[in-house]
Amino acid sequence: MNYTETLAYLDGLGKFGIHLGMERIEALLKELGNPEQKVRTIHVTGTNGKGSVTSMITNILLVSGLKVGKFTSPHLVRYNERIEVDGKEISDEDFALVVTAVRRAVENVMVKGTDQPTQFEVLTAAAFLHFALQKLDYAVIEVGLGGLWDSTNVITPVVSVITNVSLDHTDRCGKTVEEIAMQKAGIIKDGIPVVTAAEGEALGPIQAMSLFKQAPLYIYGKAFTGQEVSSSMDGQTFTLSAGDYHSNYDVKLPGAHQILNTAVAVVAAKLASKQDSRINEMALHQGVALTKWPGRLERISQKPDVILDGAHNPAGADVLRAALDKYYSGKKICFIFGMMGDKDISQVITTLFRKEDTVYTVRADEGTRAAEPEALAKQIGPQAKAMHDLAQAYKTALAEVGEDGLVCVCGSLYLVGTFKKMLLNL
Repeated sequence: MNYTETLAYLDGLGKFGIHLGMERIEALLKELGNPEQKVRTIHVTGTNGKGSVTSMITNILLVSGLKVGKFTSPHLVRYNERIEVDGKEISDEDFALVVTAVRRAVENVMVKGTDQPTQFEVLTAAAFLHFALQKLDYAVIEVGLGGLWDSTNVITPVVSVITNVSLDHTDRCGKTVEEIAMQKAGIIKDGIPVVTAAEGEALGPIQAMSLFKQAPLYIYGKAFTGQEVSSSMDGQTFTLSAGDYHSNYDVKLPGAHQILNTAVAVVAAKLASKQDSRINEMALHQGVALTKWPGRLERISQKPDVILDGAHNPAGADVLRAALDKYYSGKKICFIFGMMGDKDISQVITTLFRKEDTVYTVRADEGTRAAEPEALAKQIGPQAKAMHDLAQAYKTALAEVGEDGLVCVCGSLYLVGTFKKMLLNL
């Protein structure tokens, strides 16, 4: 297949939806010669913060002079974003090459009786194949959904990371925080160290699984902490403390939650360094300082500030609102808001909006899962107005807040991706 045919093939797989379970991915990887076993990995799960932590760990390893791959999801604009080597997206040619190889493997395993693999399973297999062909030192792997039954959970990493646990994907991962935590804890492997910032009800299942697997567990707030020194939308400085270790770190990512995420990433990399002396102290500092993460408190312009944030669950909304209160207190805020209909819309709305805010509701994307703008506006109340043209909503919001205010595009990573595509065409 060429690149265009590859995209059509992947889009066609989207209709098969999400089906958790390991049988299909295991059969697929076996057919490909188990490429996932040929690269050292670090595995990252959690409700929020996975992408930031994955990127920070990747950058630490890159600054250490290592050849490093990164697998993340979803993409904002192009599938290629999901698979990176040495900080660069996979080329169109290489992407077509590995997906074509995986497609042949799919056809072979289906002849042998395996069910049709999902789009995410095909992308996961393609990533592992690409990473093996590139002969990497490490690949940092972000789960797609949950952990235990996620198609990435075929690896035995050098470190496992569970960023945090809150309610999301309750239709697939469990109805309670404890049930979801059990799914996340499914990435814990025998004897492999685990780093987490989970707290409260989520900690019990993670501690139990770590004990059962005899996996050393490092908990934020107990084994290590981060303390803010200074903070703004341009970045922040904090002190990481772990036992006798105390060191200041600079990070470009704003928001108190990024202090926590950075601390988790650094501790995970320090644990990896115990097995690999090439990962040094200087790399820890430089790697996190270099990290940017699109779609999360991402400021794309100023006067007025325009921020993109894929806050799609109550915990993400809470983090976003806290950052807005911290950095934009007293400023006029206009939201462009769209969500998927199967998310906890009510709680996100309650958390995110103040009565003085203006909200323009839009469709998050063209798919059938997106909530309708009118339904969102009705749920929010009189401060909200439904809009069917994203570009018009953006122009209206810019005019409303003036140079000193803020336009915040949020509610779904799909909306962030749609918005970025729109900007490319304006």
